[in-house]
Amino acid sequence: MGPDSSQDAQTVSQLGEFGLIDRVTAGRPQSPGTLIGPGDDAAVLAAPDGRVVAATDVLVEGVHFRFDWSTPEQVGRKAVAVNLSDIAAMGAVPTGLLVGLACSPDLPTNVADELSAGMWEEAQRVGIGIVGGDMVSATSLTISITALGDLQGREPVTRSGARPGDVVAVAGRLGWSAAGLAVLGRGFRSPVAVVGAHRVPEPPYAAGPQAAVAGATSMVDTSDGLLADLGHIAEASQVAIDVRTEQVEVPQRLIEVASALGADARHWVLTGGEDQALAATFPPGRPLPEGWRAIGVVAEGAGVTVDGGEYEGPAGWEHWR
Repeated sequence: MGPDSSQDAQTVSQLGEFGLIDRVTAGRPQSPGTLIGPGDDAAVLAAPDGRVVAATDVLVEGVHFRFDWSTPEQVGRKAVAVNLSDIAAMGAVPTGLLVGLACSPDLPTNVADELSAGMWEEAQRVGIGIVGGDMVSATSLTISITALGDLQGREPVTRSGARPGDVVAVAGRLGWSAAGLAVLGRGFRSPVAVVGAHRVPEPPYAAGPQAAVAGATSMVDTSDGLLADLGHIAEASQVAIDVRTEQVEVPQRLIEVASALGADARHWVLTGGEDQALAATFPPGRPLPEGWRAIGVVAEGAGVTVDGGEYEGPAGWEHWR
């Protein structure tokens, strides 16, 4: 039901669908590109590029988040972040969000308030708002978000453009969310920075368009783990990718946490998902954009290797595995 299930708390069924929609959207700022916002049959956004980038993610309570581990506000921020990172991975800038919420009729309205506050907070990091969506009754809390974006006249950076000789690089944090999940799974709530990284990722939104301007040949966000998502690039581009561990930073904080838990910090960095970092390939001989760091190379062949050999163990998250 959520963090506050007291009998005195007002529920979403008492407020009603349209009352809840008004409560979530009223008085919130929209981007200049929002021509018609919430309140009509559909929203209308400007598309100056003439093309619209769209991405959708679904988060289910008990699968993607737990309210005993995260506050509703943190869940709302995370739900938006995982979508906006997909827009950035195409080299685009976000323009708006559509939100679908399925929840129990007895969900306290304060939980819905905190969820929406988190969504709006994360959306405002890139200067956009929630332009529409839908709310329905369901037995489990499910959040579905569609993010929209604009390419600003550039070609999209897909997974299929990597070429032999390209440099593989990353922007953003790696392994922190996996470390936080491991800490929470052991029943701990600290270190705060590590646990917080799992609760709310910090995608490098600006790094996506910057990579596109710098000539990135392919790009992906690392929602499933670095090796797994580089595997998507390798497959789509029909190339091989080799990650060089001497170039992959393993933060000291993660080493300390791994030592305390009897875990492998490097494994978190290479395979841990949900940091929403970006991985891309760049033509050789060019300086990387600020914030990007080289971690490997593209070659003829297929698949992803680490230091020239096959990586032992799972490369990342897979649904239904």
